[in-house]
Amino acid sequence: MSRNIPRSSRSTRRATKKSSRATSVTSGGGGRGHIHKFKVDSDDSDSTEKESSSDEEERWKDTNRTSDLPSEYWHIQKLVKYIKAGNQTATIVALCCLKDYDLTTQTNQLAIQDIGGLEVLVNLLESNDIKCRLGSLTVLSEISLNTDIRRTIVDLGGIPLLVYILNEPARDLKTMAAETIANVAKVRLARKLVRKCDGIPPLVDLLDVPMRCLVTASENLNDDERGVLTMAIAGARALWSLSESRHNKELMRRFGLVPLMGKLLKSVHIDIVVPIMGTVQQCASQATYQLAITTEGMISDIVNHLNSQNLELKMQCSSAIFKCASDKVARDMVREAGGLDPLVSILKDKNVRENKPLLAAASGAIWKCAGSDANMKRLDQLKTISILVQLLTDENDDVLTNAVGGIAECVKFPHNRETLRTSGGLSLLVDLLNATHPPLLGNAAKVLRECAQEPESMKILEELDAIRLLWSLLKNPNPQVQAYAAWAMCPCIENAHESGELVRSFVGALELVVGLLKSKDNLVLSAVCAAIATIAKDKDNLAVLSDHKVIYMLAELVHTTDDMLRENLAAAIASCAPYGNNTHELGRLKTVTPIVGYMVSTNPRVHRTTAMALEKLSEDPQNCITMHQSGVVPFLLETVGSRDRVLQEASAGCLQNIRKLALRAQEHLLRTEL
Repeated sequence: MSRNIPRSSRSTRRATKKSSRATSVTSGGGGRGHIHKFKVDSDDSDSTEKESSSDEEERWKDTNRTSDLPSEYWHIQKLVKYIKAGNQTATIVALCCLKDYDLTTQTNQLAIQDIGGLEVLVNLLESNDIKCRLGSLTVLSEISLNTDIRRTIVDLGGIPLLVYILNEPARDLKTMAAETIANVAKVRLARKLVRKCDGIPPLVDLLDVPMRCLVTASENLNDDERGVLTMAIAGARALWSLSESRHNKELMRRFGLVPLMGKLLKSVHIDIVVPIMGTVQQCASQATYQLAITTEGMISDIVNHLNSQNLELKMQCSSAIFKCASDKVARDMVREAGGLDPLVSILKDKNVRENKPLLAAASGAIWKCAGSDANMKRLDQLKTISILVQLLTDENDDVLTNAVGGIAECVKFPHNRETLRTSGGLSLLVDLLNATHPPLLGNAAKVLRECAQEPESMKILEELDAIRLLWSLLKNPNPQVQAYAAWAMCPCIENAHESGELVRSFVGALELVVGLLKSKDNLVLSAVCAAIATIAKDKDNLAVLSDHKVIYMLAELVHTTDDMLRENLAAAIASCAPYGNNTHELGRLKTVTPIVGYMVSTNPRVHRTTAMALEKLSEDPQNCITMHQSGVVPFLLETVGSRDRVLQEASAGCLQNIRKLALRAQEHLLRTEL
């Protein structure tokens, strides 16, 4: 009997591929092939010497390694030789013997790799004999735990062969092929090749198993049902690995993965729930999956698995909630399913403090869930903020970022600001401003922005020199850090003792703020404009800002269509206009007509600051004429009746200035006629 193993065409392709990489293959002891890769450079006179040195060093390493190798190494190599040279029966027997060794150890994996066994095993996948293929897959599924072997399997063209086997009728073959793909697909190229070879649809099909197999304990299943369950587990593991690719996620959704995930999450078998939950949390980074997870009712099952004793499963569930809870509906579903209590319990458990991925996922889930008032009420009952403060001494950036993010949501409520202050959390947060992780810095700035609104907290922040540290964050290259730092400075400057003098005491601070108006990020521009509006309330600071040509920078931004930027830009112009001839200069820079256009916005906050800016600009007669010609009067007549007192007064003031100019013009005309 022969094995019908085609080799010539693929061997030719491999030879061409290896030669193109400029690799040199030399034979070593024991039939092993050693590949030395080096760069060929004809201009380098020392290249030959370097190669010789490398060869001698490699031979020394090989000799040293050979003397330390266990007997299993040589036994495995003998078996591989039998697989290479033997007939079909000898091959099957050798494969069976090979499976008796622990192929998860690196030495045994190297024994197969060093003698060229990987090429033989991949070649056997094309055999017509099912036992040969099954034996080869069993070995490959174990040794592919090795990172180098994964890459070699991909280079040897193993992915198309594995995908082809997924379409075979034999269940055992499909199971082992999926197990092998689960390991090999941790290589990026392998994930792409599986997609290109149409391997995702058959893998998704492996998950379609009867509900009885999922909800019945293993000991109560017959052999056929256990085989179906094992196949589904292998498919779930493969899809988990493949879900690291954005393109694969979309393809998996199109081929019906979402309802199958919802079905499998109800399983009592932890072996299938863990990989499926891993796939869910990987896919939850996409908005389409977040919506699907909510609509398919998976949240309740995810919450139920939070009570599992399996820490990996807890981590995957927490991470999925972290990603989905940005949506209010999902947040509410987590609360209704009782998910807040187990999340807080994870943070309270001292035994998981060293499990940083779980700690980060749970704290992240709490951070996002805290965005709802109803959730915040329950989190307050669980004294969550005190638990989060305890995490501020952790050294992991992800844990710190998520814990501080959760605190930022908590301190939006005054009673939590007091708890944070009395628990010593402010000093820990100020210390974190010296960190380098951008998301952590952004969240820390958010917390300080809320705390600065409370006089007692503001006093502590001044003592800790928090304002100077926040100002230094404006130099951070990350736009979000710049923006959140600028937002945080607004209440700090407003509530600090002698804030005007404090700002001027920072060398180059005002120049730095004005320089940020050149940013291309609208969030940064909005925050900086808000900061300028606050800083300019001090006359001396306004003079310095004007010397730095702040109004020219502001004038360049007036054509924006972003409502947040419009709101804060108008506030900045309102604060800067009163100094010197700034009002007249802003009119000359043609800022009036664009600002009048802000009144068509549907955002009442934009109306408020726009009216404030127009009131200040209307102090200049020429600006009044421009406003009137731009049709501002109907808008002002409408906003003057607003319930917002500031908007009402600003609108009335602007109308008054326009009316005064009109009356003076009329009086002048009458005098001229007389």
